[in-house]
Amino acid sequence: MTPAYAVPDAPATAGHLYLQTNEVRNAVIHYARRTDGTLDELERTLTGGAGSGVFKPISGQASAPNAFEGAASVIISPDRGLLFATNGGDNSVSSFGIGSDGRLQLLDVRRTGNLVDGPSGTAKSLAYAPGCRTLYVLHSFGPDHLRAMTVEDDGSLTPRPERHTVDTAEKQGRIPTTVVLSPDGRFLVVGTTFDQLPTANPDGSPILWVDGPDGVPKLIASNAPDPDGLAVFAVHQDGTLDGPSFEDAGCGSPFYPAFLHDRPDHLVIGAAVGDGVVLARIDAAGHITTGPLVRIDTSAGAPSELCWLAVSPDDTFVFATNFGYSTISTFKIEGNVVSVVQDPASRKVPGDGTFRALNGTVSSGPSDNWLSPEGTHLYQIYGNASKLVGYAVRPDGSLDEMTSAPIPYNSPQGLAGF
Repeated sequence: MTPAYAVPDAPATAGHLYLQTNEVRNAVIHYARRTDGTLDELERTLTGGAGSGVFKPISGQASAPNAFEGAASVIISPDRGLLFATNGGDNSVSSFGIGSDGRLQLLDVRRTGNLVDGPSGTAKSLAYAPGCRTLYVLHSFGPDHLRAMTVEDDGSLTPRPERHTVDTAEKQGRIPTTVVLSPDGRFLVVGTTFDQLPTANPDGSPILWVDGPDGVPKLIASNAPDPDGLAVFAVHQDGTLDGPSFEDAGCGSPFYPAFLHDRPDHLVIGAAVGDGVVLARIDAAGHITTGPLVRIDTSAGAPSELCWLAVSPDDTFVFATNFGYSTISTFKIEGNVVSVVQDPASRKVPGDGTFRALNGTVSSGPSDNWLSPEGTHLYQIYGNASKLVGYAVRPDGSLDEMTSAPIPYNSPQGLAGF
């Protein structure tokens, strides 16, 4: 018998999206990304390593979002053949093969070489140089902040002995955030957030001020005001690195460096304590010059902890996640001029009321975001709200919430896709 109505076909698959749960038994969640922006969870594949769970090593909080104060803990090789994910709990990295249907096959898991001292390790941000098949792994805690692995032809990982720090002679115990490879493959740029591990308030939130050597309170946010918040490493053909130069980021706590697509010598820097973004340029020697800091409205309390960035495919918009405000702001780039066009660009997503940001506001702890290659949909983790939210990107840079998916509480981090 012919049905009385036709069942509409599901929207076609536009691509795939991956998130790591960062649970103690860590796994990568694989979503099919539909043409209308909706997500279908297809599988959860164990990494073979341990995440930190809900524990936050940076602050020592028993349960809080944004465990490692970092970004890019899940990345995909340029040829879309491999996916890499950190396991922050045991300082290891997992490699996966990506099938033609986007499904994952675990290929290898290896320790970075840094020992775990305490309840959790802090391996977090990744960058991959395909020309020399070198994977760089950044850790929150040093002094060996940056380690390397060789990626073999079969996707297996070989840890390497070299190690590098973002500490300086005067600043031991700095906290780096994100490692990014320049588009030409010549430099690794590492963002930072603190010049030393902060102490904590009774609720576990970090304290940004310490007593200086002269007895005057001193801000421990990096690059505030000392002009050394970005560490830049020259990359050799074999993937080895020179020691870092320390560059002025033009802002307090240069958390997230993101390179532009059509101007690969330009990058945008997200300022966690500066409450805005800076447009910068890297020259042939790896030195960085910056434009002015463009700030959002901080009347809700400073700092906003503006950390994660997504740059539109045409380099017009920059979407910035405000960890403290539970919102996203949109900036526009016109030549070398940056302006705020939507602040906020999205409504506030509430959490369960248990987490407070540095400025004291109750936050849902938004962390990593990811923009589709078409520039049509932005996806945002809200760990304390236990959901991944998808937004439709409007021509004016505003964001309309149009889908969500449940995720584990507080622990998830890392988004990558195609």
